[in-house]
Amino acid sequence: MKYSSVKRVGLILGPLLFLIINNLNIEFISANADGVISVAIWMITWWITEAVSISVTALLPLVLFPMLKIMEIGDVGANYGSPIVFLFFGGFVLALALEKVNLHKRIALNIIKLTGTTPNKVVLGFMIATGLLSMWISNTASTVVMLPIALSVIQLLIDDEDGFTKRDRNFALSVMLGIAFSANAGGIATVIGTPPNSVLIGLLENEYNIEISFVKWMTFGLPFSVIMILLVYLVLVKGMYPSRGLVFNTSQNVIDSEISKLGRLSRKEKHVLIIFGITVFLWIFRAIINKVFPSLGLTDTIISVAAALAIFAIPHNIKTGDFIVEWKDTEKLSWGILILFGGGLALAKGMSSSGIVDLISATIASYNLGVLITAFVLITLMLFMTELMSNVALVAVLAPVVAGIAIGIDIPLIHLLIPVTMASSCAFMLPMATPPNAIVFASGYIKVKDMMKAGVLLNCLAVLLLMFLFVFIIPLLF
Repeated sequence: MKYSSVKRVGLILGPLLFLIINNLNIEFISANADGVISVAIWMITWWITEAVSISVTALLPLVLFPMLKIMEIGDVGANYGSPIVFLFFGGFVLALALEKVNLHKRIALNIIKLTGTTPNKVVLGFMIATGLLSMWISNTASTVVMLPIALSVIQLLIDDEDGFTKRDRNFALSVMLGIAFSANAGGIATVIGTPPNSVLIGLLENEYNIEISFVKWMTFGLPFSVIMILLVYLVLVKGMYPSRGLVFNTSQNVIDSEISKLGRLSRKEKHVLIIFGITVFLWIFRAIINKVFPSLGLTDTIISVAAALAIFAIPHNIKTGDFIVEWKDTEKLSWGILILFGGGLALAKGMSSSGIVDLISATIASYNLGVLITAFVLITLMLFMTELMSNVALVAVLAPVVAGIAIGIDIPLIHLLIPVTMASSCAFMLPMATPPNAIVFASGYIKVKDMMKAGVLLNCLAVLLLMFLFVFIIPLLF
């Protein structure tokens, strides 16, 4: 892949701006705050231009904060070993096990089979299956699983007597966009569903001693995901790309054929299913279990790591020493995302300890824009910025700032941080916004204008839904 001129400029510009700010001999806020700002500018420059991997950029605080005397190396490093990092690690291992034994594909195919075989029901089936998978595995993996199945169904329309008509094309667009958008929305439902959620949880625990449990997040995250997926479905099949009158009877055969290829539920699949089921049960009923057995002191992170240990350490066949997941399988794990969490938390800690967040709070309070206007602007800004920039990196940079703004306008910071963070996963407009968008775009059935046509409307609906969440739902829960 060609290393673009934007990347080349970004590669040089990031450290150059850092050096300029640190050698101006002008104190803007304080020595520590100016140092944090210079590091943040370097990181943002590299994140926006993608001059190097966003995970590599996240390592900068580990080197620069100690050099600038902002934080000791041990204090910086602690952020990279935060409990939230290990919560996501456990989730990654569970997802790896589901994918390795093909259980995720079996679940998805059976959901599609249940929903029916008329065109609109097929679209809905793909969307429900993708959204459900994205709650537990990465949105990229869920999209990759669904895409070849969808392509098989679309091929039926290409091969039929009337060729690939406009109605056929509309169906193909609805399926492809439905998969991508459901993958994005589905991940919002759980703490481990998408990385920005975990960045927020880590910030709240590290900086403000606020804990949001797995179940607590789902009380608002799951309904939001369900409503958002329903809106996507209605916009695609009832509004933008209807396929009225389209009939095909052999789609059931494709689904049945794919299911038959998987065979009967294997012992390995049952093994993973049991561990996965126990883990979800413990996440959901943790608070009750802790009340009955207070000495256990279960946390979501402990449960997650215990699940990973079980996957690694409980053999499928003790005689042969056959384990579901071995350490070599972790080559497929998203280690870079875990580092990205740490870098984001370290940057947030630097902004907080240097007084930047307090300054933002005081500045915003002095303008008195009003709570609703401020929330609307921040949610909209986050949602449309994430079309162009990594949502994890964006949340890592903006979440501490949003916390300062919430303090400045005198509302509970969690009320503002949750909808703003959720907005980062609602990118429906551009192919480069999220991996699912890019994957379905690469199928060849979608043009940029097709995605933008539906995406702009869905982005606006997402903003309205997030504002409803901010005004009516979050204050009831927290």
